[in-house]
Amino acid sequence: MEHTTTNSTEVSSQGRLQRMDNHDPEKLEGRNHSSGRPYDVDSEHSSSHDNDLPEDVEKAVPQDGPEHPQEHHTPTTAQDWDGPDDPDNPMNWTLRKRALHIAPIAFLSFACTAGSSMITPATPEIGAYFGVSRTAAILALSLFVLGLGLGPTLAAPISEKYGRGVVYKVSGPLYMLFILGSGFTKSFGGLLVCRLLAGLTGGPVLAVGSGTIADMFPPRIRAVASGTYVMAPFLGPALGPVIGGFAAQYKGWRWTQWCTIFIALAAYATILPMQETYKKIILQRRAKKLNIPPPATPPMSGLTQLKILITITIARPVVMLVKEPIVLFLSIYTAFAFSVLFAFFAAYPYTFETVYGFNTWQYGLTFLGIGLGVLLAAATNIVIDRTIYQKMTLQALKEGRHMAAPEHRLYCAMVGSLGIPIGLFWFAWSARPEVHWISPVLAGIPFAWGNLCVFISAVMYLIDVYGALNGASAVAANGLLRYGMGAIFPLFTFQMYERLGIAWATSLLAFISLAMVMIPFVFFKFGPRIRAKSQYSTLKI
Repeated sequence: MEHTTTNSTEVSSQGRLQRMDNHDPEKLEGRNHSSGRPYDVDSEHSSSHDNDLPEDVEKAVPQDGPEHPQEHHTPTTAQDWDGPDDPDNPMNWTLRKRALHIAPIAFLSFACTAGSSMITPATPEIGAYFGVSRTAAILALSLFVLGLGLGPTLAAPISEKYGRGVVYKVSGPLYMLFILGSGFTKSFGGLLVCRLLAGLTGGPVLAVGSGTIADMFPPRIRAVASGTYVMAPFLGPALGPVIGGFAAQYKGWRWTQWCTIFIALAAYATILPMQETYKKIILQRRAKKLNIPPPATPPMSGLTQLKILITITIARPVVMLVKEPIVLFLSIYTAFAFSVLFAFFAAYPYTFETVYGFNTWQYGLTFLGIGLGVLLAAATNIVIDRTIYQKMTLQALKEGRHMAAPEHRLYCAMVGSLGIPIGLFWFAWSARPEVHWISPVLAGIPFAWGNLCVFISAVMYLIDVYGALNGASAVAANGLLRYGMGAIFPLFTFQMYERLGIAWATSLLAFISLAMVMIPFVFFKFGPRIRAKSQYSTLKI
C-alpha cells in the first residue's frame, strides 16, 4: 500500500488539539483502497475520513495489550483526532478488539449472501408448490442477487449521515423481516417480491463492511483483515446449498427461509455490542458529549446529496464502463466469473441428479468444493500481498515514490485466472457415470479459487488506478455489471445444459473464461500506457 503524507501543526499542550490537514482524495489514489473493498460503494465517504495519521504511525499500530492511555487534557474542538494516539481512533484499538469487530460483520455478511443460495435446493419443490416452471422458480435466486446489487446504493447516504453501526442494525432486521415474508407467503408473486426486498436490504451490509475494515486498519497492514472479511460474503453462496439441501429434503422449502433467519439472528446478536468506527460520527458524538463544536461540515441540501449519490453510484460508473478500457474489461471478466458461480446453482443440481442420482441434500454437499476454493483464494491473496506487493512497496519508497505501481496488484489475478478454465474443463469432462462423483466436486476448488483471486485483485487495481472518488465509481460499475449478469445467468442455465449436454455446456463457459485469461496480463504489461490516456485516473506515483 502506498504511504500518505500528513502535515501536522503542533499547538500548545494547554488543551488544544493536534490538527492534521485533510487530504484531497483525488490526489491520494488508493488512500482508501483495501484488499477487501469489492462491495464498498461507500468507499468515497470512508476514504475522506480514512486515516489522517502520520505515516510512521502505521508502523506503531498496537498488536496486543492495553490500549493507548487517554492524554490528560481536554480538547477544545472536535475537528480531528486528539493526536496520533487518540484512543477513540479505531486504528489505535488493540488487535484483539479490532478482530472482535471484524468477526461480527463477516458473520452478518455471510448470513446475507447465504440467503441467496440457501433456497436453491428447494427449486423443484417451489415450482411444484406454486405451479410454475423450474426456470420461473429460479427467479427466487435471481431477484435476490439483483437486490444485493442495488442495495449498496442505499448504504452510502445512511452511513455518511448516521455511521456504519446504524446500517448494520437497521439492515439486519429488515433483511430478516423480508426473509420471514418469503417463508410465510402463499403466492409466487409474494415470494419473488420478498426475495427481491431481502436482497435489497441485505446489500448495504456488504457495502459498509469493507468501510469498517478501512476505519480500523491503515492501508499498509489491511490485507489480512480485508482478506478475512472478503472471504465471508463468498462463502455464503457456497455453503448456502449445503444447509438448504438438508432443510429442503427433510422439512420442505419454507425451512430454507427459517434456517436463513436463524443464521441471520445469530449474526445480528454479535453486531449489537459493536462500537462505531466511522471517524466523522465518532467526532460528532464526542463533541456532543463534551459540549464543544462538532466537526465542520459544508451545508448540503437533500437534492445536492441525491445528485452526488446518483453521480458516484450510477451515472459515473456507466460512463466509465463505456469510456475506460480498464473498467470495462475487468468488469466484464469479474462479472462473467461471478455469473458462472451463480449459474452453478442451477447446473450442479442438474448434473448430480441426472448423472449420479443424488437427492437434494446430497447435491447440496457438492458445493463444499467451491467453499474450499474460496478459503484457498483468501490465503493466496494474503501470501501474495506479504511476499510480493509489500516488497514492491518498500522498493518504491526507497526510490522516493509513495506507492508501488498499481499493476503489482494484478499478480493474484494473473495466477488465479488460470484456475477458472481449469476448474470448468475439469467439471465438464469428469461429470459422467464412469467417473466417481468426487472428481466434479473437486473441480469446484480451482474454479472458486481463481474466481475470488481475480475478483479481489481486479478491485484493488481499480481503486489504485482511479483514486478515492473515481475508484468508488469504478467499483460500483463492476458491481452493477457483476450482479446484473449474476441474476441473469441462472435463468438460462437449465436450458443450456439440457440442449448442449453437461460436457459442452460447461466447456462453452470454459472456453469463454480461457479467452479472458490474458486480460490481467495485458493490463500488467500495458497498464501504464492505458492509464496515461485516462481522463479519470488521478494516479501520481
